[in-house]
Amino acid sequence: MAELVAEAIRSKKHLIVQARTGTGKTLAYLVGALLAGKRTVVATATKALQDQLATKDLPFVAEQLAALGHEFEWAVLKGRSNYVCLQRLHEATTATGQEALDLGLGGADARSHVLKAEIRRLADWAGDSPTGDQAELDWAPSDQAWKTVSVGSDECPGKDRCRLGAQCFAEQARTQAAAADVVVVNTHLYGLNVGAEGAILPEHDVVVFDEAHVLEDVMSDTVGVQLAPGRFTAVAAAVRRILADAPIEAELAELVPALRDALAPHAGERLRNPFPEAIDGVLEDAEARLGKASQVLADLSVGDDDSKQRLLRAQKMVTRSLEAVQAARSTTADQVPFVSGRPEFPMLEVAPLDVGPTLAAGVWGERTAILTSATIPARLADRVGLPPERTTVDDVGSPFDYERQAVLYCALHLPRPNAPGFREGVADELVNLIEAAGGRTLALFTSWAAMDDAVERVRDRIEYKVLTQRDLPKPALVRAFAESAETCLFATTGLFQGVDVPGDTLSCVVIDKLPFPRPDDPLLSARRERLKAAAFSEIDVPRAATLLAQACGRLIRTANDRGVVAVLDPRLGTANYRWDIVRALPPMKRTRNRADAEALLREIRDS
Repeated sequence: MAELVAEAIRSKKHLIVQARTGTGKTLAYLVGALLAGKRTVVATATKALQDQLATKDLPFVAEQLAALGHEFEWAVLKGRSNYVCLQRLHEATTATGQEALDLGLGGADARSHVLKAEIRRLADWAGDSPTGDQAELDWAPSDQAWKTVSVGSDECPGKDRCRLGAQCFAEQARTQAAAADVVVVNTHLYGLNVGAEGAILPEHDVVVFDEAHVLEDVMSDTVGVQLAPGRFTAVAAAVRRILADAPIEAELAELVPALRDALAPHAGERLRNPFPEAIDGVLEDAEARLGKASQVLADLSVGDDDSKQRLLRAQKMVTRSLEAVQAARSTTADQVPFVSGRPEFPMLEVAPLDVGPTLAAGVWGERTAILTSATIPARLADRVGLPPERTTVDDVGSPFDYERQAVLYCALHLPRPNAPGFREGVADELVNLIEAAGGRTLALFTSWAAMDDAVERVRDRIEYKVLTQRDLPKPALVRAFAESAETCLFATTGLFQGVDVPGDTLSCVVIDKLPFPRPDDPLLSARRERLKAAAFSEIDVPRAATLLAQACGRLIRTANDRGVVAVLDPRLGTANYRWDIVRALPPMKRTRNRADAEALLREIRDS
């Protein structure tokens, strides 16, 4: 894989490379890019992978290459809200009177005391921290505490306009990134950089998209528009801190229930253009009120430095919110407007129907791109607009012997998922597999309702402890599961990827049904309409295959792991599209007989 990366960079061709678990893909693309001498940005799907690169992979590569006389600099860059803001921290620790009350720090209640204690603790940490990065904390502050001492990109006035800009942690990170040979970001931030026409990240020759199977979805989110009622809550609060008791603050606050009420009836729906009258009316009103607020703030004069900073932040938030409203009202035929979230917390989103043109202009035509994942979806190059004449696609396989280490069992005797008796059958299968494995089971479900149903049906029929995704935060949940072999973990699609439990603790992965995307997903519905009869094979099947392959990848994490992947959906063995899905999975030995799976699980358990 390192050779493929080096050749892609040398020939200035893009590379899509599937590298299954155990390949060492991180080392491959780092070495390939570094020895080519090209400035590289690595965009990871999650902050966890970003932190792994920073704390493990890059230090290891740096040590090895230094021994060969090849030294390099690297940096990690995150969005501004990941760093403590020294100006906000100063304001929070010195606030008095109404300002303290606005921040939730001026009351005599227990919540206010707890918040003040958290702020003091964050201040002590920031005084010693070299980076101000939240990931360095060895404790978890409340969301309110962290929001009080941090700013987002929609609020920060910038280094040159902030009195503490020279000491700013986020700016220091950007300075280090500008001088580094390798910069690690997450894909979301890279998408924002594409949308900002390269204004966020330093110039670079190569970009690596790690976990590239999520690239299309992340880009759809970041280069589009997202407008939630909560945005106006934040804007009104920012204005209130600089214009106490001003009518304009109340006018902005009134937009919160107005937008929520207008969006709620359309939750989960795609919108047509022009928007429904109620939504368009609120957006028109929001544009007028934000414009008025912008003028009021522009005419305002303040004295002390902290007030100037609050004014600048309020101006920035109003401006960005006004831009978002105007962008939403200017939706084109190439964009898909829809309402996401539940009726209580709806959000207006406008996403591109096709991310290809945006990526072609902002990425593919500017630099060499390496796209890699353990599971590359079919037709990924077409979905993201990569030019076929400049793109190489390869699969480097895996060092693991899947046919010896793992068995794929499909429960063909069960009814189809939408038929009566399926849930009872799932529970029976789980009981038998868990007993054979002696616990050691990760059961994954495509919905919360399915998970809850299985827990209720199974828990009293087995002697092993059952943890569920409702019990603990994800890191603690996975840790608790990994520490006890005689434990089962029942979870949803959030744990189909990113779970690494090597060794004897996990020998059975059960997936209740093929993870097809929702048929009523607004953005996918629009893309299906464009593809017509080909939509199922080009959108639904590749997405289901990719997610199922990610779930299967939880089982074999080292060369010594063994176990069973059980798919309880009979369509995997009967549907006419089954081979498109099976070919996306690791090459495991296959069986239709549960007895074969149970025999292997008992052998692993007893050994």
